[in-house]
Amino acid sequence: MPAPIRLRGARQHNLKGFDLDLPRGRLIALTGVSGSGKSSLALDTLHAEGQRRYVESLSTYAKQFLERLDRPDVDGIENIPPTVAIQSRNTTVSSRSTVGTATEAADYLRLLFARVGETVCPECGIEVRPDTVESAAGRLAALAPGTRVHVAFPLPRSARATAQVLRENLLALGFVRVLAGGREVSLEDPAAPLDAGDMLVVADRLAAGQDGYRGRVSEALATAFREGEGEAVAVVGGAGGERLAFTRHFRCRRCERAFPRPTPGFFSFNNAYGACGRCRGFGNLLEFHPDVIVPEPRRSLREGALDPWTAPRYEGRRRKLFAFCRARGVPLDAAFAELEPADRAILLHGGDGFEGVIPFLESLTSKKYKAYVRFFLRRYQKLGDCPVCRGTRLRPEALNVRLGGASFADLCALPVRDLRAYLGRLELPAQAREVGRLLLEELDARLEIVESVGLGYLTLDRATRSLSGGEAQRIGLANALGARLVDTLYVLDEPSVGLHASDTARLVEILKRLRERGNTVLVVEHDLDVIAAADWVVELGPGAGERGGQVTFSGDRAALPASECLTAQYLTGRRTLPPRPAPGRAAACGSRSEPMGAVSASERTRRRRSETPALILRGARARNLRGLDVRFPLEAITAVTGVSGSGKSTLVRDTLVRAVAERLGARTGKPYLGETVGAYRALTGWEALSGVALVDQSPIGKSPRSNPVTYVGAFDAIRARFAATPLARARGLGPGYFSFNVAGGRCETCKGDGHERVEMQFLPDVFVTCPDCGGSRYSREALGIGYRGRTIADVLRLTVDEAMSAFAGDPEVGRRLWVLQSVGLGYLRLGQPAPTLSGGEAQRLKIARELRPGSRTARGMLYVLDEPSVGLHAEDLSRLLRILRDLVERGNTVVMVEHHLDLVARVDHVIDLGPGGGEQGGRVVAEGSPSDVANAPESVTGRFLRGRLAAARAERPAWPRPAGGSPAPSRRSRPPGRGRPGGRRGPAVAA
Repeated sequence: MPAPIRLRGARQHNLKGFDLDLPRGRLIALTGVSGSGKSSLALDTLHAEGQRRYVESLSTYAKQFLERLDRPDVDGIENIPPTVAIQSRNTTVSSRSTVGTATEAADYLRLLFARVGETVCPECGIEVRPDTVESAAGRLAALAPGTRVHVAFPLPRSARATAQVLRENLLALGFVRVLAGGREVSLEDPAAPLDAGDMLVVADRLAAGQDGYRGRVSEALATAFREGEGEAVAVVGGAGGERLAFTRHFRCRRCERAFPRPTPGFFSFNNAYGACGRCRGFGNLLEFHPDVIVPEPRRSLREGALDPWTAPRYEGRRRKLFAFCRARGVPLDAAFAELEPADRAILLHGGDGFEGVIPFLESLTSKKYKAYVRFFLRRYQKLGDCPVCRGTRLRPEALNVRLGGASFADLCALPVRDLRAYLGRLELPAQAREVGRLLLEELDARLEIVESVGLGYLTLDRATRSLSGGEAQRIGLANALGARLVDTLYVLDEPSVGLHASDTARLVEILKRLRERGNTVLVVEHDLDVIAAADWVVELGPGAGERGGQVTFSGDRAALPASECLTAQYLTGRRTLPPRPAPGRAAACGSRSEPMGAVSASERTRRRRSETPALILRGARARNLRGLDVRFPLEAITAVTGVSGSGKSTLVRDTLVRAVAERLGARTGKPYLGETVGAYRALTGWEALSGVALVDQSPIGKSPRSNPVTYVGAFDAIRARFAATPLARARGLGPGYFSFNVAGGRCETCKGDGHERVEMQFLPDVFVTCPDCGGSRYSREALGIGYRGRTIADVLRLTVDEAMSAFAGDPEVGRRLWVLQSVGLGYLRLGQPAPTLSGGEAQRLKIARELRPGSRTARGMLYVLDEPSVGLHAEDLSRLLRILRDLVERGNTVVMVEHHLDLVARVDHVIDLGPGGGEQGGRVVAEGSPSDVANAPESVTGRFLRGRLAAARAERPAWPRPAGGSPAPSRRSRPPGRGRPGGRRGPAVAA
């Protein structure tokens, strides 16, 4: 048994200097409430030290950076193996990265196509196959015995000369006969006419079947190929007989069209040799599109239907437009959509002496070096498939290479599970099968790993940046399995993120496979099923931030149920989430009390749903969606569930959010400039919305300068307080002097970052503390000015909870900081860099921004959340539910993609997609209340939801409703002081 990993005095961030022993070769679950220090222990201590020691073992060039790498704040770590960290966030921003390139499966597939692929002429439909001496000799060996054969070659153009010189050169090379005009001519006859254009030089004459025939014909063919520069001819049956042409060139035998010879780079869109020349391997182009040029087709030309010419600077263009329309008889006051198609085409594309809008915009592209021109043109462009490669990213010639009749793009467009099946039944010729055997085995092993982590529904051409955080993490997990490392410490940040309950068992098996290879697997996890499958459990707590950072449990999983720690209480059922509130109008999606027996239960449900105001999306058919008609009740919480790959993100993010944004943009006259909207037929009910906000797990910023206090707008008020101090007024310093984003009081060495970026080249970039300001971000002069006994750097080091006390009596600062407390982020430090926030913290910070004073949450907002339970312990979900209910009570609508069944059991409406992933999904299998979905026989989610509903019903309501019907917030959720105008609750901090 290897010696355990020993930590002594762990003090990184909020860790309280504890000692901890972790067994090696075990599956370890690290849990605790959000902010308790899990990431500080797993990533910032264990992984950071493992990475540092790895770099220490590298070359002298690498070691020159070691003195600049910050060591974890720990007394000592013993017996730590090399570490690999796989985080639950998608950091890919390049559109060139795909699932195939990320998993290296595309590399093996490219090599397979280059080695055994068959090039097919698109004109003739026959295979383009170069000849070899062996293949040509094999054809001639099959001739009937006694058949006379002349092996010859056409004279290359470079060797042609006058008849006399030609005769002398050929004789000098040992050739004495040529075939010309259907007869054999001797070169030794000076009177014989020679025409290089119609002449074959004979390399040998022989008869099929004679002794040594195969050897002689092979030697003659080798000579013919060499002297004929890759071309050889066999004349069968005498000098005037049938001609069999052989070539070593990659050319169609029938139409003589030449093709490039396949290489691995020929099938790579990241290689200039294989990328489409038009789109340069991106697969799409920005083109001027009528939908954004005419954002509101119901407008007339006089009302500005052609949006680019509504700007004041194009008044002259409008006059020309009106003059042209009067001369042609085009009505200026009719809706653009009602104009004749020919007139609309001329106005858009030009004609009859009129420069249309699109040619006008194209003429401006020559001035794209000006920023305002680029911005102006981008408003009227949309991404569309490249007309040359049709979105495949590859040059057209690469698509002529086939493997079993399918092109490289065809196979990359197949789901991984279908691709494995296709390659498994692929029949190849004997020689090709031998060449490709090892490649097929390795490719199948890669694909099997991808399928084993629950991503069999993905295609190899799927852009990596379009994956969810959980899918991106499982791609990393698949790569870890493929690497076959041993005695390694794997640190995984919530590997269950994005996984349906039906996939959790498979995830556990994958983690155990890593463990069985002799690795130590440490998972930061909140999923109780994963924790229950671990060998060893460590819980940090008992609270978050300064109230956390202590080990509340560490031991064998079998000893966990007897513990009093929070995880044990939820695991054993001693504590559960609060139940769903008593049904009101929104919560029950329009339910009303009716006499029992008056109508059937199904009829009552149908009536309630038909009477409820709702956002209805019809005919959604993007990606794997199959023309769905989906109903999202307004002023309610809706959860969209389903197995991985069933179409949840495609329905909600790619279709619903973008469709609503596009409609709202048209209503306000501001064209939608986002990504392409998923295909759908109709959208109704959007008129009741005032806006749409996507609250996902993407980072709030990529720079260390981005932090919570600036994100919620509290830093402006704090800087104003410092600028109002007597010393600052005496020096004439304004609020901008205390900003680390502009020159003034900031440290100019690090430009206000507090850290310097070190490019490691062979590893991800690292940030080291600035040697001049020591991480404070400010100059000595700025740090000499204090407010209430603290410098501006001291304020940024405060937690939100501490800052609330420090700024007591300051309502403007207090109101903005309170929203951070309300979403459970009171433990965050005001200046904590955004890149260090987890996905769940970033998402809750975005919710806090929506709740801040002066935000747009009056009513009518559509909030779309992407797995809001990510990063939350079961203890944190109660606060999340309270926040979501608060948003709904304000008249807003919440739609979330969610897998956490305890949370799903407590929403108002559930839309379950499936029944499988990829091609097996894309339809609604169940819809209604959580109970309706739990009782649906076809719903996979329903089977797992039944047990959670039983636990939820057993608890008393968490939000008792008073007579008015509004939920009564708990004492912890209601801020001190009087309410804000407009019915919003907020703090008015007492002096």
